[in-house]
Amino acid sequence: MATTSRHLSDKLTTEERGMLPSSDFGIPETREFPIPDATHVRAAEAYFRYASEKEKPLLAHRILMKAQEFGVDVKSPTVLEWAERYQSE
Repeated sequence: MATTSRHLSDKLTTEERGMLPSSDFGIPETREFPIPDATHVRAAEAYFRYASEKEKPLLAHRILMKAQEFGVDVKSPTVLEWAERYQSE
């Protein structure tokens, strides 16, 4: 996905969202929590609480993977805690 000044926001158009590969989502199966760039990684961290309990381990893990890729420091203890649960499954 090309980075433009428009993407300083965490909002994607329907067309932009549709063009993302499933691997750019925190929950690939349902294409929820898009994380194609650093801005969206931060947004996924902020909206993490809205994920279902069942989805949280995978989502937390994927947030951390993408955060590392984009150089984002994840600070949420909740996300970090759920990521640990993913590792132990």
